[in-house]
Amino acid sequence: MTMPLACDQRELDLQYSPSSRVADIGVYLEEYAARSARARERLGGRLGVVYGPRPEQRLDLFPAGGDGTPTLVFVHGGYWQELSRHESSFLALDLVPRGVSVAALGYGLAPSYRLPEIVAMVADGIRWVCGNAPGPVYLCGMSAGAHLVMMALLEAGWDPRGVEPSGAILLSGVYDLEPLCGTYVNRALGLDPVTARACSPIHRVRAGLAPLVVARGENETGEFARQQTAFVAAVRAAGGRVTDLVVPSRNHFDLVFDVGDKETALGDHLVRMIST
Repeated sequence: MTMPLACDQRELDLQYSPSSRVADIGVYLEEYAARSARARERLGGRLGVVYGPRPEQRLDLFPAGGDGTPTLVFVHGGYWQELSRHESSFLALDLVPRGVSVAALGYGLAPSYRLPEIVAMVADGIRWVCGNAPGPVYLCGMSAGAHLVMMALLEAGWDPRGVEPSGAILLSGVYDLEPLCGTYVNRALGLDPVTARACSPIHRVRAGLAPLVVARGENETGEFARQQTAFVAAVRAAGGRVTDLVVPSRNHFDLVFDVGDKETALGDHLVRMIST
């Protein structure tokens, strides 16, 4: 594994601040919310479906059909401490008309929950979808959501019928959490080095994983680029099937919009993954 960049505190914080690479993060957050509101208005869906005992364990489900219909579970980002399912339905606008159901997964956030609890919640939600979906299940996570999706894939105890996710798209993820211990991100998370390592997918990669597409925008920090390079190498070393993408002209926040657009490289990979 390559080592983190050698830098002072200010530079390390900047390296793990995706918003440092865009003019105004608010533009993207507003777009997530507006597109998600349109999805709920146009598609209806089953909102607030309970998948676990905690009040945050809810998902919004937008069905596209009956038996055999694939489902994409989307897990939002926000550094495990921001955003919700309410801003996470936008992919349904593009995918449901094409016959792909979308589940926007909500989960509890830091500092109300510790990271291992958040990981467990998301894994519960994905297991619930796998146990109730009418066809194959695929996963997509962005930023912290990419980390949570990967942790879920590495967890044991899937549906007793043998239903497991058939593939995953990971966008701009953090796969080694140890460098975060020394950044502003950790103020809410409260990670110690032992917990950070235990919750780092890069240290838990194993054989037999579902196919992965791992992508980031061209306009991301050096640490996000390093994280992706190191993680892809670890998956390949374990014999995993992984596609490594760097998408031109995209950043940490707008990359996700390509997932629903089959005319983009990322959207094309989703089409190919689902049709395999």
